[in-house]
Amino acid sequence: MKLSDLAENLGCELIGNGNIEIRGVAGIDHAGPEHVTFLANPKYTPLVKKTRAGALLVRKPIEQIRTACLISKDPYLDFARSITFFYQPPKPKAEIHATASIAASARIGEGASIGAYAVVGENVVIGRNATIHPHVVIYEGVQIGDHFVAHAQASIREFCRIGNRVTLGNGVVIGGDGFGFVPMANAHYYKIPQSGITVIEDDVEIQSLSSIDRASVGETVVRSGVKIDSLVQVGHSCVVGEDSVICAQSGLAGSTVIGKKVRIAGQVGVAGHLTIHDNATVYGQAGVTNDIETGAVVSGFPAVDSREWARMTAAMLKLPSVLKQIRELKQLVQKAEDAKSSKK
Repeated sequence: MKLSDLAENLGCELIGNGNIEIRGVAGIDHAGPEHVTFLANPKYTPLVKKTRAGALLVRKPIEQIRTACLISKDPYLDFARSITFFYQPPKPKAEIHATASIAASARIGEGASIGAYAVVGENVVIGRNATIHPHVVIYEGVQIGDHFVAHAQASIREFCRIGNRVTLGNGVVIGGDGFGFVPMANAHYYKIPQSGITVIEDDVEIQSLSSIDRASVGETVVRSGVKIDSLVQVGHSCVVGEDSVICAQSGLAGSTVIGKKVRIAGQVGVAGHLTIHDNATVYGQAGVTNDIETGAVVSGFPAVDSREWARMTAAMLKLPSVLKQIRELKQLVQKAEDAKSSKK
């Protein structure tokens, strides 16, 4: 693809030679003359002078470089859009594999691709253009919208509901039992029946090996536009608000409520029955033990305002030297007291 064609497709202003042949995209360190790369963070500007890229996506022209530029309002977004012109994941044929097991009562929309050894249970409804890869299991009574994609080994438990344009990564479990047990007098546990369901709304992506538990009663809900990374646990009866993001190895205990456009970084733990309000950000490895206010940015354990946590961390790093000073001061005080006593 010529650079001029790429600029037109992206809606970017081109500065430089539009006849350059672009064959792919790459990071700024690894790009060659046939690649387009991007600069979104000004701190990486010095790398631009060293890049071998054929073209650069930037917010504004950069002086003293010969690299062709595509002027973009959002270079990172347009870099992501560029990838689609050079790479499309393989799309299976619209057919049902001979080894797939599909209940007679199931209703499958047109254009479906169902892979080897996939299982579709009784009374399942699946919309148009579904792609169900090998070994996916869909239990009885599940309802799924259009343009659904489930990668190998994903499982969707009984009666759960999934919207349109939802993607499930490898090994994702939707509607597994919530962790509910009542301790009994004999020190054993009584399992609470998990009679509720999980509801996944439109345009949600849940990546590999994540689990969204069903509710004991009622619903666990993941609202539209949510993106969930790999190895995430969403407990029973949680609600995850629109366009929120949850990164890898994070866990929400039961009945947690996440607002709209919340950002939860990796390895965050959230105690149950809490609310993280709209537009909040929780930094990595934080432990949330109380409600988080709208727009707050928190970190640490227990999670507090990130600026406060930074001051606390800085203070902790100084503790060894502070303790040393305290010991020295104690010794000086003791010597002074001993000297005073000897004069009496």
